Amino acid sequence: MKIGVVRERAPNERRVALVPDALKQLLGAGTEVLIEHGAGDGAALPDSLYEAAGAKIVDRATLYKEADVIVRVQKPDGDDAKSLRSGQSVVGLLQPLFDPQLMAALAAQGVTAISLDAIPRTLSRAQSMDVLSSQANVGGYRAVLIAAENYGRYFPLLTTAAGTARPANVLILGIGVAGLQAIATARRLGALVKAYDVRSETKEQAESLGAQFIVLKSVADASGAGGYARQLTPEEQVAQQTELNGFISSMDVVITTAQVPGRRPPVLVTADAVKQMKPGSVIVDMAASALGGNVELSKPDETVVTDNFVTILAPTNLPATMPAGASQFYARNLSAFLLHFLKDGAMNIDLTDEISAATVITHGGAVVQEATKKALETAN
Repeated sequence: MKIGVVRERAPNERRVALVPDALKQLLGAGTEVLIEHGAGDGAALPDSLYEAAGAKIVDRATLYKEADVIVRVQKPDGDDAKSLRSGQSVVGLLQPLFDPQLMAALAAQGVTAISLDAIPRTLSRAQSMDVLSSQANVGGYRAVLIAAENYGRYFPLLTTAAGTARPANVLILGIGVAGLQAIATARRLGALVKAYDVRSETKEQAESLGAQFIVLKSVADASGAGGYARQLTPEEQVAQQTELNGFISSMDVVITTAQVPGRRPPVLVTADAVKQMKPGSVIVDMAASALGGNVELSKPDETVVTDNFVTILAPTNLPATMPAGASQFYARNLSAFLLHFLKDGAMNIDLTDEISAATVITHGGAVVQEATKKALETAN
């Protein structure tokens, strides 16, 4: 079986799906790895390193012609999607719930589309394949660094001959993988950290990293399926925001990470809350996307400075800003995932397997994943 690694073409995407260190197991399993020329350049991984690891460097046309499985980070778009052929598989972060029409188009082309963002995160044997967690880890780390860079004061308590600088007060909203890494990183930088999540089980996790967990009287536990939070009712959202505003106004830095799969992220920081914040405060909205974000005033991939001098950052692809580290994690997850599917030197699509049933979106000319079927019906 030939595995093809494409060069990512999405704007500002610098990651690559496989790194040279991840090729050993795949090659040992009887596969051949084709690398599109320059695929690793954004992550400072030249073609020569891939060749030394046993891969073959080819041009884009040859890659799509010869590869049995195309692996990538971002979903295919435009020419990339049209270049896929019947019987070929494509594996990546395909976002099927956000773009079900693309999945339908791939099904019509006879392409088997396999989405890494659909891996069941609570399944223990899938943890080594959990791309969302590894990339969220990178994102949480980077969010704190860019917050510190844009905050015009110190994060730690600092005593100098010129006086003492108090530590920054940082609030993390959403305690998933990204939130936990943000807590840990902010604490390492010396900040005083508070954290909040609607899921009560995250309290112990946040406190174990040194954060003070905020308990709201207005919202009951909102734990949902798959380790995610359920969507709050409109009444709960209003009550939550009203009570949160009192905490947000006293913060120097707020980092938001809350998302609900396949839906618009909940608004946690309203325009009124931003107006109450101190001049010089910084907000990083990690949930920003075309659907919206956790911060009412955020704009995807833009920096907004409000009239009261609060800086709002809304990066939509933080892992890509740390391409070498993010690609290394991604490649380890991806290689473990591919090895799970490999049988007798080919991709074995067994829809009775939990991992396959969750991640195989299209196969045999049809959309087969139930959640994507429903999203497609809604879109149509």
